[in-house]
Amino acid sequence: MSDHLRPDERRAEGKARRKEVPRSSHGDWSPATDRPDPVDVVTGQDASRLQPLVPIRHGRMAESPFAFYRGAAKIMAADLASTPSTGFDAQLCGDAHLANFGSYASPDRRQVFDVNDFDETLPGPWEWDLKRLATSFVLAGRDNGFDDRTIRSIVTRSVSSYREAMARFGAGGFLDVWYAQASLDDIAASAPRKKDRKRIAGQAKKARSKGNLKALGKLAETVGGRTQIKSDPPLLLRLRDVPGIDADELHSQVVASHGDFRNSLADDRRVLLDRFRLLDVALKVVGVGSVGTRCMIVLLEGRDEGDPLFLQIKEATDSVLEDHLPRSPYDGAGRRVVEGQRLMQASSDIFLGWDTTSSKHHYYWRQFHDMKGSADVSAMHPRQLTRYAGICGTTLAHAHARSGDPLAIAGYMGSGDVFDRAITRFAFTYADLNDRDHAAFRDAIEAGRVEASAG
Repeated sequence: MSDHLRPDERRAEGKARRKEVPRSSHGDWSPATDRPDPVDVVTGQDASRLQPLVPIRHGRMAESPFAFYRGAAKIMAADLASTPSTGFDAQLCGDAHLANFGSYASPDRRQVFDVNDFDETLPGPWEWDLKRLATSFVLAGRDNGFDDRTIRSIVTRSVSSYREAMARFGAGGFLDVWYAQASLDDIAASAPRKKDRKRIAGQAKKARSKGNLKALGKLAETVGGRTQIKSDPPLLLRLRDVPGIDADELHSQVVASHGDFRNSLADDRRVLLDRFRLLDVALKVVGVGSVGTRCMIVLLEGRDEGDPLFLQIKEATDSVLEDHLPRSPYDGAGRRVVEGQRLMQASSDIFLGWDTTSSKHHYYWRQFHDMKGSADVSAMHPRQLTRYAGICGTTLAHAHARSGDPLAIAGYMGSGDVFDRAITRFAFTYADLNDRDHAAFRDAIEAGRVEASAG
């Protein structure tokens, strides 16, 4: 950020960048002639994963073009590297598709809505996140059976909301931007129709019920007087039931990681964590692109059996963006994820932290069940998806404004729809490419080149 410049100068700097990188140029893109085989890119990520779980990842990605897109962040990162860049950087999510937004509990127990996945976070061109978000709405609209005209309106709303929100953040003070947050109550109250307000309120109520006690009843059992996580193959496995791993070694890694994770927390949160004792660990299959990475849930107990705490440990690897942007300065991928999340989110989990072990595997920690919720996009009609697109666009703008220069970015985009139309054009072009990549992936499965299974 050009902090030494006056607000009008920062805005003018953004506007001047249009001469070097016209706004319309963002819509004029085609894949490189030497673009890598998308199947090879996907399978190239399999080597470091738990091999028995890899077919589940492939099976989930094969389900639909959007499912494939969710697992293909590495493919798109390479494609985005060849697109025009404004030169204005911000902390990126790195995988800002519409399913990576959702609600969770803030430290003061409000239900907030924000970006909620940061496995690929890294500083970079802000427009990369926006292009990935816009493309995801094309794919979601197609999955829902909407026509192109309707989808174009939805996608454009996501971009225009981003642009308008960035202008508002640029007009406010730095503290105003930092403190801004969206709650589910605010989102529900602003819905124009009573039916939508009721629907969102119902979703909020469901999310509020997702706490540690409910998770205990669902995920744990008592065996021989000892509380433990119960196995539910193939998606929830006790460590001894995971083929191809040394359960004792992995359990020891978790115990060691727990101590290091503790050291990454603020002192007051260490005091709270120390009141809980670790009872059990299990492997949990989550997401689409993350399937096969070492993701575990940990059961801890506080005062007694009625005071549980579930934490999630998720393996962090190099960001897919690091092949194309300067590498993270942090000493481990877990810290990269956590520091990026803290920078982009309005508020973060009190137990968000990382391990600093010297092993080849790096992890970050967070609460597993804490009022987490997500929108059921597949059930939305066009009006609802349009509104959701606007909410996601606004949310992404806030996440970028916290680290980037909102005035320069807003100055570049301007007040008209030139930029909106360009990004929408890109989104349709890239969605078509993703459809072809998905078809090639399914062909590879049918030909026996790629193994896939349900799960």
